[in-house]
Formats: sequence, C-alpha cells, structure tokens
Amino acid sequence: MNNISDVSLKGKKVLIRVDFNVPLDKHFNITDDSRIQAALPTIKKVIASGGRAIIMSHLGRPKNGFEEKFSLKHILMRLSNLLKVKVGFSAECIGGKTLNDISKMEDGGVLVLENLRFYSQEKTGDNEFAKQLAKLGDVYVNDAFGTAHRAHASTFAIANYFPKNKYFGLLLSTEINNLEIALKNPKRPFTAIIGGAKITGKIDVITSLLDKVDNLIIGGGMAYTFAKAMGGCIGDSLVENDKVALAKSLITKAKAKGVQLLLPSDSINANEFNNNAIIQHSEITNIPDGFMGLDIGSDSITRFSKVILDSKTIIWNGPMGVFEMDNFLNGTKKIGEAICKATKKGAFSLVGGGDSVAAVKKFGFTKKVSYISTGGGAMLEYLEGKKLPGVIAIQD
Repeated sequence: MNNISDVSLKGKKVLIRVDFNVPLDKHFNITDDSRIQAALPTIKKVIASGGRAIIMSHLGRPKNGFEEKFSLKHILMRLSNLLKVKVGFSAECIGGKTLNDISKMEDGGVLVLENLRFYSQEKTGDNEFAKQLAKLGDVYVNDAFGTAHRAHASTFAIANYFPKNKYFGLLLSTEINNLEIALKNPKRPFTAIIGGAKITGKIDVITSLLDKVDNLIIGGGMAYTFAKAMGGCIGDSLVENDKVALAKSLITKAKAKGVQLLLPSDSINANEFNNNAIIQHSEITNIPDGFMGLDIGSDSITRFSKVILDSKTIIWNGPMGVFEMDNFLNGTKKIGEAICKATKKGAFSLVGGGDSVAAVKKFGFTKKVSYISTGGGAMLEYLEGKKLPGVIAIQD
C-alpha cells in the first residue's frame, strides 16, 4: 500500500483530501472535532517533512454554490490550535487566486481550500474540475475514508493526474488495515452487530456478512420488521412492510449457512416517541397496539452479551435503540459494555457508523474498543466486498 511514509515530501506541494465534514452549531462552533483529529497525523507528517500541506475537503450539503454556514473557514481556528501552526485559507479551491495563495506558502506551511462542494463538478466526478485541482499540487494524498466510497472529483478522478505521485494518507491506511483484520482472517467466533432504523441500506451488508460471520445480531428499528416477519404483533413500531419478505428470506439464509442469527426477544415500548412517554416491557412479538418499540429489553441484552463476550472478532454498526433518549439507551449502552469487556479479554472490536460512534463517545467507550472507523457508509460498502473508488484510484 503506497502511503506517504514511503516518499520524500520536502519542498513538495502536497494536496491532501481529508474529511472535515464536522458538525457546527448555529454560531459555527465545531461540536465534535473527531474527524479533524483523525487527519492530524498525515498533516503533521507532511509539514514535519518540509512539505506544504494543501488541505481540501467538503462540509455539509450545500445546494447551490457558496453558503456561509458551510464555509471551511470555520474550521481554521480549531485546526491551527491542534497543529500549533498558523493555517492559511483560500476562498476558492481552483483557479488563479488559489494558485497565487499556494505560491506564497513556505515549506512546512498549511493552507485550507474552500469547500469542494460549492462546485457542482465535485460530486459529478468532473474530469476538468479534477484537472484544475491537480494543478495545485506535486503530490496527491487521499486521507478521507469517510468519502472513499464516492467517485467524486477530489477522491477519484484527480488521481489520474498523479500517476506516480499518489498515496494513501496515514488514516486511510489504518482504516483499510483494520477492516482487513476483521475480514481477511478473523479470529473466531466472529460476531457482527447491525442496528439502526431500517433494513434498507443495510441489506447488502447483512447478506454479505452471512458468508463471513459465525453470529449476526440484529437490533434497533430494523428488528421490528424481522419480528413481523416471524408473525409477531409489533404495535405501532417502525416497520418496513415492503421488506418483511426479505427479512424472512434472511432468516432462512442464515439457517442454511449455519450462522446464528440473533434477533431481540423482548422490547422496551412507549406510547409515543418521547422520553417522557408511558413505558412498558413486552416480548418483541407481542407489542400492544398504541405502543412502539424503542429499545431492546433485558432478556435480549443478556442473550446478546453472552455471545459478544465469547467472541474474538466483533464488528458493530448501528445502535440497539433510541439511545439519544435516556429511557431508551440501556440496550445500546449494555451492548457497548459487552463489546468493551470482550475487547479487554483480547477480542478485536471495530465500531463504525455515525450513530454507533456517537454512542461509543456518549458512554465513554472510545478507548475501550480496538478501532473506531471514521466512515460509516464507506465501512459498510467495504464490508459488503465492494471496491471503494477512493482506494482503487490510489492502487491503480
């Protein structure tokens, strides 16, 4: 794997694609700088080697050109403080003004370009836009795992203009290496925990994991579609009626492949989607009308935790319930605790996906799991066995 540790960067203009798509509050203050922190080793490596770090990223989903709330100038102060160097800013990301800003850089300097997605050509993977970006640097480094599954101009097309000078950043290398630990030669038993609201979007990864894992645990909102598939009464719980037949077929496939598919047996229910709702506990297949399932119950937690504690490799993507509300966080927290205990016993644990990562941080588990992935969608596609455009572009 070509990474930046393999090349001399002194005096070089190093174009680094990072993922600085961080959450901002209404005053443009960063509320979680994890993605910036994750990119620091690569940026520090470049500037310590005497290279000029030219940072490009997207932020948010701007609709039509410039939008103040999505300007990357809002991350400058935090990045400067973390790097302990003055960080420059270019108000555009291609063209004469940007080239001029870069020409003023000194070796060891850092310059952030304006949001790539202010240009519609970024998402379409436009070659001419990629060519304009490529003019800015001598070396191209992709360190944005969070967008590696997108064939965008800055993650895919641009690599064509650096046939001999394209590299993986340290974060992207680490992400791939950790996914390979889980997928290529996992220690067994191998358990995957898939949660979240819907089966839609996770069908392919569930199907793919059935060929890889010993145990597959299903939780979150999608569990109620499985409960309905088993003939259960699920009250007013979230359900994808058009996926009931699919859920049935996944249950059958798991059995045929010898995979232990663990579905919740009980549910914590509420009469409305509200932390202060009336709460009751029932079997997941016997939820009363007027109630919706918002978390897994104690029996499910016990069963799932036992399997997790006996596992040697664990992948977790998606919460067990509505952990953002105090009355429905127990399932997610207890499953997280079981993963931490298994990790302490020597298991390899990989956590990915925005909600799972948010839960790990909320409950203070960050340093108690083996690895936290910075890319939910990219991680899922990698687990499915798909080739990620941002990875292929560097390997070719």
